[in-house]
Amino acid sequence: MPRILIREARVLDPSVDLDARSDVLIEDGRIAAVEPEIVASDCQIVNAEGRWLAPGFVDLHVHLREPGQEYKEDLASGGRAAVAGGFTRLACMANTNPVNDDPSVTKYILDRAAKDSPAHIHPIAAATRGLEGQVMTEMVALREAGAVAFSDDGKTIMDAAVMRHVLEYSKLVSAAVIVHAEDCGLRAEGVVNEGIVSTRLGLPGNPVEAEEIHVARDIRLVRLTGARLHVAHVSAAGSVDLIRRAKDEGLQVTAEVTPHHLALTDEATLGFDTSTKMAPPLRSAHDVEALRAALCEGVIDCIATDHAPHATYEKDVEFTAAPCGVLGLETAFAVVSDLVRRGEIAPLELMRRMSTTPARIFDLPGGSLSVGSSADVVILDPERRWRYDPADGFSKSRNSPWAGQDMTGRVMATFVDGKLVYDAERGVVAQ
Repeated sequence: MPRILIREARVLDPSVDLDARSDVLIEDGRIAAVEPEIVASDCQIVNAEGRWLAPGFVDLHVHLREPGQEYKEDLASGGRAAVAGGFTRLACMANTNPVNDDPSVTKYILDRAAKDSPAHIHPIAAATRGLEGQVMTEMVALREAGAVAFSDDGKTIMDAAVMRHVLEYSKLVSAAVIVHAEDCGLRAEGVVNEGIVSTRLGLPGNPVEAEEIHVARDIRLVRLTGARLHVAHVSAAGSVDLIRRAKDEGLQVTAEVTPHHLALTDEATLGFDTSTKMAPPLRSAHDVEALRAALCEGVIDCIATDHAPHATYEKDVEFTAAPCGVLGLETAFAVVSDLVRRGEIAPLELMRRMSTTPARIFDLPGGSLSVGSSADVVILDPERRWRYDPADGFSKSRNSPWAGQDMTGRVMATFVDGKLVYDAERGVVAQ
């Protein structure tokens, strides 16, 4: 493996609060030095002047569809899309076929990922068998097989007693429980945010209260059990208030927000474009403003894409019939770097939300450029303009609300364990 010397980058390492112009030396797949000027011979030189260099991004919420729905995505294509977006580690949800509720499925994902994916992939196991919300999975066996967290994700656990037991048993394996916070009865058949837009569209609405009520319930269960709860894809201002109070109380509650919930309002659905249909739905401008502020303040801990690929024919139907979900990996940095351009968050803090903090939440490696750490590195050009065409991307699917749009902020190179796996000029260059 060649020695690599990355010169004159703006190094952003949240793990040590470093924001400085530096050189970075990579040897044997690890960070060997981070200094203002490094003199070294026999190195491959990478000129990063004017660009950011940060720990590789860590995404705690993706759907990679393998096993069982490889026509939408698989571990190889999802891994390629990840490194093209600067993500070096992914945590993949359990709604596969078969469901990841058995150690054999967990091991299958890990084995295939090690062979096929240029990014590190960490399986999230189901909290209940078959994602049915009734009988808990064998958490100890799943954890030993390699599961990093537990969740029924879109199949919300509506029975509070079951959720209590899931939280209690998660403490035995020192893992977080991830909740898709949505009261299914209150949501009913809602497909867009309930409000003026749903009325204009004539589509059934999904009120913010469906999320807020469920967040409130699960925070109370955390207070009862002392377990770790991670709230997925927060979309409502009221949820932010609840999470803030839980943190102030000292409860072990963390939260994520998606790029699309930070950037788009429910008005994006006015054209009936099914690439704007997701769960939870896009919310009001008031909610978006609250989410952006909460991320910048640290009330919401991290950014996660909820990358959810679907085949074109599945999305090319009437709005109510289309599945929920959008692509997110390849466009994430461009979308959220708008927070920096608008002066809402500093570059170092944005990198913290995309790398160091998510790694900490699930106790994953990564999120650091400290000497001796694995060289999972991303080089970014925050001002580079480019046009996103999902047909030219690396996912098997095309369902993106940013298809055909001009973007600002681009991933220029991604290294995993010191190996160049993505280059903006050449694409994915290694597995």
